[in-house]
Amino acid sequence: MNRSGSGFRFGFGSSLRLLFAAGLVLLAAADARAVRRTEDPLALVPADAATVAVMKWSELRQTPLGARVFRDLDHISGDDDAARFLEETGLTPREDIDTIILAMTPGAKGSKDSGMVMFEGRFDPARIAKALDSRKATLRNSPAGEYWVLKERGDEPGAVAIVNRGFIICGSEATVVATLARRESGGDGGLTSGQGIGKYLSRIDRDASAWALVDVTRFPGARREDSGDGEPSHALFSAMKSVSMVALEATVKSDGIAFAATGLTADAESRDLLEDALRGMLAMWRLAMQEKSPELVSVIRRFQIDNDSDGVSIRGMLPSGFLESLAAKRQAAR
Repeated sequence: MNRSGSGFRFGFGSSLRLLFAAGLVLLAAADARAVRRTEDPLALVPADAATVAVMKWSELRQTPLGARVFRDLDHISGDDDAARFLEETGLTPREDIDTIILAMTPGAKGSKDSGMVMFEGRFDPARIAKALDSRKATLRNSPAGEYWVLKERGDEPGAVAIVNRGFIICGSEATVVATLARRESGGDGGLTSGQGIGKYLSRIDRDASAWALVDVTRFPGARREDSGDGEPSHALFSAMKSVSMVALEATVKSDGIAFAATGLTADAESRDLLEDALRGMLAMWRLAMQEKSPELVSVIRRFQIDNDSDGVSIRGMLPSGFLESLAAKRQAAR
């Protein structure tokens, strides 16, 4: 009897442990299905976007041109309302913004373009919310989170979602609501799903300091005729008419900025024409720089042009000295 009783107690306890373990597994599986949220900003860009650009200000502000941009941002203090907003929120763009992600989708004929901007950095949600509330912004709810609708200034007021202390979404109300929903769904229908221009993400280095993808077929103005000044320029514009996608990237290095630009086209003859046009443009620039800026001749000479089965790329390095002189010229022009 003792053995049978003991066996009964052992069997019953084992069953309880098995049931408990099975319950935990089921709860974990249910939780995994329920919480699919993504924190990847690229997954939040709609797949039908025509262009996306990423700028890592934390890296770009180290360059002469980047420093110039941030000096321009500092001049925002000349705008009384903007200065008050920054003071109330405790936001310092130079220090608090690390990355900016922009995306734009041209509207159908007769409708407006749709754009969005996302910021990664360090923000104070409570102070930003208080500043928005004091400016008559309206707090609204969506199934995927709260957002603010700004005071109307035109047909379609803007909206802002303060997602957390490190992430903010801006755009039209419809865009912000859709972006919040995409975040909750794990990025369904977003750029990283491989749809739309997302199919070309492999053409760029996502670790670059700044990069962009542009579907030029959806921007009619990008294919306009050139002014006809110079044969290389005319040939380049003619070859660009067959380009379907442009990929751009720049990476901050210790001695300058490495850049690359690629034009994609499925037509082999168009790729050859584009390659010839780019080589002609480089030759023309070298001739033009011999007297004005002879130090740039060797820089241009080191640019590389590659022609593969998908497109034509130009790569090179812009030395720090060149960037500093360019920033100085911009300052003098102002």
